[in-house]
Amino acid sequence: MRKSIFTALAISVALPIAAQAADSYTIDPLHTFPHFSISHLGFSTMQGRFDKTSGTATLDRAAKTGSVEIAIESASVSTGFAKRDDHLKSPDFFNAAEFPNISYKSTAMHFKGDTPSSVDGNLTILGVTKPVTLTIDAFNCGTNPMSKKDECGAAASTQIKRSDFGIKYALPAVGDDVKLVFEIEAIKN
Repeated sequence: MRKSIFTALAISVALPIAAQAADSYTIDPLHTFPHFSISHLGFSTMQGRFDKTSGTATLDRAAKTGSVEIAIESASVSTGFAKRDDHLKSPDFFNAAEFPNISYKSTAMHFKGDTPSSVDGNLTILGVTKPVTLTIDAFNCGTNPMSKKDECGAAASTQIKRSDFGIKYALPAVGDDVKLVFEIEAIKN
């Protein structure tokens, strides 16, 4: 009986330590810019980005697990042309007044060796949630030479169909396929 009490005590102490093994990070809104590209009338590829992003991430390289949650302010869309930006904020596209946030919440992180290689999760646009896998194209952690804080950075990409999320304005003239790229820096808590 004494042995089982010590075993139970050891397990109850070890579980919180194991649960805390993951490092926590806060998305740096000054260095995180999700951006997109889409065919414009078949003549060119239009680029845009979102200027206001927040979120959190965790990473446990030893356990090969992690998570990410990102919130993007849809009204922060920026294409370099104010009139187009206003149209993108309208009900024809992002409907920023009714749906102020676009979000991504991971469900699983996959690794190649010690490095994250992809993230499965749910992307929500206009209140429609769909599973989306992000391929991690670049990943690096270290000490920021300017701030002296530990940080991680990643570039992750995917392709979606905007019509899957209810954005159907000007199809097919304006493309349905949208490339999304998440350029992220996150500061260790």
